[in-house]
Amino acid sequence: MRRLIVTVPVLSVVVPAFNEEGYIGAFLARVSRHLASQGLPWEIVVVDDGSTDGTATVVRQWAQGDARIRLLIAPPRGKGSAICRGMLAAQGRWRFMADADLSVSPEDWTVFLDAAREPGAAAVIVGSREAPGARRIGEPLARHAIGRVFNWIVRLLAAPGIMDTQCGFKLLGEDAVQALCPHLTIDGFAFDVELLFLAQRAGFRIQEVGVVWTSRPESRVRLKSGATAFIDIIRIRWREHRGRYRAVARRLPAVAPGEKRAAS
Repeated sequence: MRRLIVTVPVLSVVVPAFNEEGYIGAFLARVSRHLASQGLPWEIVVVDDGSTDGTATVVRQWAQGDARIRLLIAPPRGKGSAICRGMLAAQGRWRFMADADLSVSPEDWTVFLDAAREPGAAAVIVGSREAPGARRIGEPLARHAIGRVFNWIVRLLAAPGIMDTQCGFKLLGEDAVQALCPHLTIDGFAFDVELLFLAQRAGFRIQEVGVVWTSRPESRVRLKSGATAFIDIIRIRWREHRGRYRAVARRLPAVAPGEKRAAS
């Protein structure tokens, strides 16, 4: 009898998709080609967030040809909910959330993998348009200004020290995913803020890495979504005050190699 060998992926790429029929095929082609060139086991998990077009059909066709591509159908609750479902369903030791528009190209994802390979790597590695080495390409001035105001409020109220919470590309270790994602309550665009708020609360080390980010004119970030995100920051603090996040386990601070943890 032939023995079936199952390879556990090192890297899972999780992408939410809402009415992406015209783009998701190109995403899968480009990302799968890049991952295959990296020489490590991988998978792609596409989470359909209530699409009404042929997005799911396109992904199913790809999945029939490559078992490393999977489709999840999620209730239409928002990007945050879709990503959370995908991250929990993924099997990789490292799980990477990406946007379907590939505003950070796969060829530039090496900054995340390099950070993950460092001794004592951070459990949460955040793509940042403000960290050293970052570049913004084609971003409208108004969008940049609104984003900077939003981040100032985020650092003041929810995630101090994080210069860019809203870039849609983040790499999390398996332990961080299991510890944080079940406690996320924000389904919209501010779910990143809640994720990083809980990561800091739990004591996970967070590292920002500079990315080359290209603005896409077809981006679905709209004024209404931005206004809701501001309100969601207040919701996060209110839920913290009410004890909603009490179940998030607190980890001991990271210890540098060669150091001993102080006795409690």
